[in-house]
Amino acid sequence: MILQAINIGYAYPGGGVALDGASLSVGRGEKLALLGPNGAGKSTLFLTLNGTLKPDRGTILLDGAPVGTGRADLKRLRARVGLVLQDPDDQLFAATVVEDVSFGPMNLGLSTGEVRTRVDEALASLGITALAARPTHMLSFGQKKRVAIAGLIAMRPDVLLLDEPTAGLDPSGVEELMAVLSALAAAGTALVVATHDMEAAYGFADRVAVVSGRRVAREGRPEAVFADAALLAEAGLRPPIVYEIVERLKAAGVIPADAAPRDRADLLAMIGGGASA
Repeated sequence: MILQAINIGYAYPGGGVALDGASLSVGRGEKLALLGPNGAGKSTLFLTLNGTLKPDRGTILLDGAPVGTGRADLKRLRARVGLVLQDPDDQLFAATVVEDVSFGPMNLGLSTGEVRTRVDEALASLGITALAARPTHMLSFGQKKRVAIAGLIAMRPDVLLLDEPTAGLDPSGVEELMAVLSALAAAGTALVVATHDMEAAYGFADRVAVVSGRRVAREGRPEAVFADAALLAEAGLRPPIVYEIVERLKAAGVIPADAAPRDRADLLAMIGGGASA
């Protein structure tokens, strides 16, 4: 595991407890979905994982070694663990797209040529090269999200934490963004996505973790976690509709018991293939 949180506790000053014994592990190149209701502690867990918040108790491990609280330790952690906020307007601040995406690599002390290379690659990977000279305030919401992600991709983190990346996007925008994220994972970046979008999580994730009661109540393969009706009810979650349809089709003998379509397209292809046969 490249990044781990062990028994993390955190309470905001003057407020209630946000995390109480939360533990989570992230493997290299893994796609992990973090699920839970509003106020469960998902965002707070992200802020402790990248060093923005110092836990009241517990340990953050990077490559199996505890992360210190000194400036150098936190700089190293944030260079390797990037965080994309839910609202891109909280993250974008430069006048143009290229200036914003360049900020992180420049602060790593890289040469001008290396910064340019990283920025060009990040813009291309998000499909926004044509927006390089565009003022950030003239971007659509979906474009801003891509620019915010590109700014962190340009730093080449080992782990990318994304807080509600599909919020505010239309269905086609969700599909496009999740395809981009899957490509990043295939290239070796570990992705942890906090989301309420159960359909997107099911189609995307290798593993899911449910945050409930201010801790990670369960993590595992999506099919196993979504089969735990009591857990989902306690966390105020509903299983993805694709999962529910597939389980009913299995029970009716319409599709094989080991079938595992994860999204609408795969399900329709399977049903269509069975009908034509």
